[in-house]
Amino acid sequence: MFDTIDYLQLGNDKQINAYNAISNLEIMADLREYNPTLCGTFPIGIDIVGSDLDIIMDVSDLSLYEKRIETLYGGKEKFILKRPIIRGVPVVKVKFVFGGFEFELFAQSQPVKKQYAFLHMIIENALLQQFPYIRAEVIRLKKEGMKTEPAFCEIFDLDGDPYESLLQYGRRLEII
Repeated sequence: MFDTIDYLQLGNDKQINAYNAISNLEIMADLREYNPTLCGTFPIGIDIVGSDLDIIMDVSDLSLYEKRIETLYGGKEKFILKRPIIRGVPVVKVKFVFGGFEFELFAQSQPVKKQYAFLHMIIENALLQQFPYIRAEVIRLKKEGMKTEPAFCEIFDLDGDPYESLLQYGRRLEII
């Protein structure tokens, strides 16, 4: 379901607007060799005001990618590029605003379906499908300032690092 963004066209107004912004930017086509995949809250309908459009990618040559991103999006409003190391892995994180949305691009040398953002989204989506009554609680916690993964961990009483705990929980439930 999450291999393309077509499902957004059938969603709520915010999802349709997100689809239009992504399509107008042509980011999925421009970066197709990196397997760009929309992750996070918009695909699973738990976005709130201020939620960004998270697009993850599998990039082996971060320097070449960085130059391409600067060429394509460097002129966009509030463009910021950072090169942090996350869990010992170099990444390129880019933020900018387009079409009324903040975009966050996350690139690392790892298949997108093995990246934390994708796995978390798959787990969260499965939990929302299995326990639809938690959607309102997740959104409430997010509106109070909690990030998505910690919100799910609070609801399911998961201890420790929420990003690791959610993955472990998803594995225990055989979601991933």
